[in-house]
Amino acid sequence: MNEQSLPLVLIPGFMLDETLWDDFVEACPDDRVYIRASLSQGQSIADYARLIIATLPARFILVGFSLGGYVARAIAEAFPERTAGMILIATSLREDPPEQRALLDSASKTALMGTFSGFSDAVLKPSVHPSRQNDPHLMDKIRAMGKQLGAQVFRTQALLDRKNITHQPPGCPVLVIASEGDGMRGLEECREINALLGGDMHIIRESGHMVPLEQPRLLALTISDWLKQNAL
Repeated sequence: MNEQSLPLVLIPGFMLDETLWDDFVEACPDDRVYIRASLSQGQSIADYARLIIATLPARFILVGFSLGGYVARAIAEAFPERTAGMILIATSLREDPPEQRALLDSASKTALMGTFSGFSDAVLKPSVHPSRQNDPHLMDKIRAMGKQLGAQVFRTQALLDRKNITHQPPGCPVLVIASEGDGMRGLEECREINALLGGDMHIIRESGHMVPLEQPRLLALTISDWLKQNAL
């Protein structure tokens, strides 16, 4: 690793584990360290932030996907002097609406009562681009991550409180990455983040919500170019 290259801290999204980043890391330059964070422990976004920061070096660049974007913002707020940059992918400033929380509450309760084998195709399909909705390899990979995390993590993440995370611009460069075909967190939500936090915004084409899985090489190129432009 180049002395000047700070590590990227890769924070996954809802019911996704560290393997989310496999293809992305493979497509990235090998001149820096990639630290894969986990959201398998803890009961709140503050807990996730505390557990992750305990594993990190003095300075780093945060990369938060979806739910991981909320965690990245919490880390940047608590440790601004250690956060050299922040990249937010397909995420939001908003809380889950009450009807979504109610659905997740019910589904996670049901999961606790039986054998949780990950989410069905019907649940997963809206999270990917229409052109990938019948891709069995992609569906199986997402489902396997949920199964690996298990019903208790599903319950915890379903009930997370996403309020009270800063909307103030951090004192570091920010890149907001949106997906043109995101059916979960649309362009409007990413534009809200960009308007409030400042920095740059980039739109990934031909991808649904699961950008690290659907367009890993394009995502790697976008981030690599931005890091170079900001001398990070």
